[in-house]
Amino acid sequence: MLINWWMMPPPGWAWIGYVLFLLASLTQLYFYWGGFRRAAFFRPPAKTGFSGPVSIVICARNEYHNLETNLPFVLNQDYSTFEVVVVDDGSDDESDILLQKLQTEHPHLKVVRLKENVNFFKGKKLALSVGIKSAAHDHILLTDADCRPASPHWITRMADNFGEQSEIILGYGAYGKRPGLLNLLIRYDTFFIALQYFGLALAGKPYMGVGRNLAYHRSLFYRVRGFTSHYKVMSGDDDLFVNQVATSRNAAVELHPHSHTVSVPKTSFRSWFRQKRRHMGTGRYYKAAHKRRLGIFNLSQISFYPLLVFCMVSGWESLAGIAAAALFLLRTFSVQLIQYRFSLKLNERKIFPFSLLLDLIHPFLNFIFVFSNLSGTTRSWK
Repeated sequence: MLINWWMMPPPGWAWIGYVLFLLASLTQLYFYWGGFRRAAFFRPPAKTGFSGPVSIVICARNEYHNLETNLPFVLNQDYSTFEVVVVDDGSDDESDILLQKLQTEHPHLKVVRLKENVNFFKGKKLALSVGIKSAAHDHILLTDADCRPASPHWITRMADNFGEQSEIILGYGAYGKRPGLLNLLIRYDTFFIALQYFGLALAGKPYMGVGRNLAYHRSLFYRVRGFTSHYKVMSGDDDLFVNQVATSRNAAVELHPHSHTVSVPKTSFRSWFRQKRRHMGTGRYYKAAHKRRLGIFNLSQISFYPLLVFCMVSGWESLAGIAAAALFLLRTFSVQLIQYRFSLKLNERKIFPFSLLLDLIHPFLNFIFVFSNLSGTTRSWK
């Protein structure tokens, strides 16, 4: 009777669910151990020792308060030779007055002003292109007006990755800590996306970066004709550009907390929803191999827990049910270990205690974001 209990098979139709759960579990394990663990257990290589001049490019439209708060952190970086290029893209607030004042105090601040009606690109791509063209140096470091460097050594940490082959440096753009569930979701979402693009970049498959903290050669930008291949897309000045030009040879990553930038998080679900729609809307323009890879992973995520419930309900007392429970425990242990290690790397320890719950919620939120992008358009500048 004991043998019969252990070997009792589920109903014939239930095997479909068990096979699908097996595939979803193995897919998750493959991505976590084949790719994401490279970021979690990352040991940075020897630095190149680069200390050449760097141009920081920031685009802004009606960002007076953000510039007033964050720009001094950029202007006062502890680095030998750098300039800060701010492109004022048709602002009608008091940004111009603030930038004039800062120019008198900081000779290495360069301001470029654009009239709104000359922007034939979508979003801020023209402003960014003009800023890169106006820069005095070949090594370009990008961030946004609503971001500030996490330390005075931001430029040093990012630029020290430039070498003979490294033309693109992927950095981490964190969001500021605030109380509440929304802030926890925003920070976990940012953390989890970083785990993916850092991990896959270290596995030789870079596919995106974030404009809040990104560096590359201006010569590379010119070589691929900038944003012309996707100039009609509202977003994508960061991830689509990286998706277009990054390779296993020319992309490097920087994870040290001193290299991070910190952005102002959204304070309402509606504004975060709009931001996520805009960011995720560019995914359809990724290279086919990248879309296929990410699609397989996302499908395994969204199906994992429903299939687990199906397996437990349809035959938890069978050998197949025991195997499904074992796979669940193995996958959960792997996810928790790798996310914990990565949270230490990024100094995001306060996210980890909620990671079990967020691992359950996050895939369904992403499904909603993706589904919402099937209809409608986004029109915001950034």
